[in-house]
Amino acid sequence: MQKKLLVTGGAGFIGSNFALYWLNTYPEDNVIVLDALTYAGNKANLAAIENNPNFTFIQGDICNTTLVEEILTEHNIDTIVHFAAESHVDRSITGPDAFIETNIMGTYSLLKASKKIWIDEPKANGLTPLPHRFHHVSTDEVYGALSKTDPAFTEETAYAPNSPYSASKAASDHLVRAYHHTYGLEVTTSNCSNNYGPFHFPEKLIPLIITNILHDKALPVYGDGQQIRDWLYVEDHALGIDLVINKGRIGENYNIGGHNEWANIDIVKVVCKLMNEAFNASDNKLQLKTQFPLALSAMNNNAESLITFVEDRAGHDWRYAIDATKTNNELGYSPEESFETGIKKTVEWYLKNESWWKPLKDKKTNSIS
Repeated sequence: MQKKLLVTGGAGFIGSNFALYWLNTYPEDNVIVLDALTYAGNKANLAAIENNPNFTFIQGDICNTTLVEEILTEHNIDTIVHFAAESHVDRSITGPDAFIETNIMGTYSLLKASKKIWIDEPKANGLTPLPHRFHHVSTDEVYGALSKTDPAFTEETAYAPNSPYSASKAASDHLVRAYHHTYGLEVTTSNCSNNYGPFHFPEKLIPLIITNILHDKALPVYGDGQQIRDWLYVEDHALGIDLVINKGRIGENYNIGGHNEWANIDIVKVVCKLMNEAFNASDNKLQLKTQFPLALSAMNNNAESLITFVEDRAGHDWRYAIDATKTNNELGYSPEESFETGIKKTVEWYLKNESWWKPLKDKKTNSIS
C-alpha cells in the first residue's frame, strides 16, 4: 500500500539520507520533507530527488503547529518520520535554549497536530481514527553513559541523560510515549548509535577529521580520546527505521546499532590511515594533490601528526553502546555495511564532494562530535 510520509528535518544529515533511501526503495510512495533549514539543514542533500514527482520540499518550523496540520491535511499524510532536532552536544552546552525549543516543544507541536488530524477530527465526525504512524527518531545518549565493562544499552535501560541535548531528547521520547498511552496515537521510537556517512555536517568528528586533513589543520581530540562510541553507517540506520515502520509493534522502542564500538582516538587514526592511502594511491595521487594542495601531512603519509589533544568537554559521557538484539530478533535487522566498508565509502565521498562541504566548512566548523 502506498505511503505518504512527512519527514521532519529531512534536509539534515540522517533525514536526507532517509528520504533518499525511501524513494529509492519505495518509488511509488510520496515523501514530503519539512525542514527549517537552520545551520545543519541543506537542500543540496536532496538534489538527487528534487525533481522526483513524488517528492515535495517545504521550508518551515515544526513548532508551527498550524503549518503541520495543514501539511498533514493537504498531503493526506499517514506516516510521520520525525528526525528534526538540534543534535550537537557542544552546542547544547553553550546554548541549550534551542534544544529545549526544537527537541521538546517541536515534538509536542507535531504530536498535537497528529492527534488532531488523525484522531480528534475523525472522531468528531463520527468516524474512526485515520490509519497512521508517528515514528520518532531518538538517540542512545538518553540512556546516559557506560563503563568499559557495563553491558550495552537495551530498550529496558533506565533513562539517565547527562547533557542538555540528551535531556531534551529524553523528554521528547517521553512525550511520544505519553501520547500513545494517553490518546492512542500509534507511535514507534528508535534509539540509534552514532551515525556516519555522506552529508554528515563538517563539525562532527569523522567529517571534521577528513576535512581538516585536507586543509592541513589540527585534528582536535577531546581529553585522551578514549571515549567509546558505537558507529552505524547512515544507510543502515535508514534500513532499520524502514523495518520498524513496516514491521515494528505499535508503542514499542527499538534500538538500532552498528555492533561496532571504537574509541575516538582509534577512529581518528583509521581516518588518517585511509587519507594517507588515498593521497599515495597511484590511481588518484596526482588528482588529489592538485585538488587539495594544502593536505601536506596526508601527502607525506603522516596525517596522524596533526592529532592534537584538547581539553575535554564538560560532562563528557565515556561510553555508549547499543544492544540491538530486540530489533534483530523481531524485525530481522542487521547492518549491511561493515565499519571497514562504510568508513572507506565515507572518506571517498568527502574526497569527491568538496563542493558540498567546503561552503559549510568555510562558515565555521571546528567542533567535535
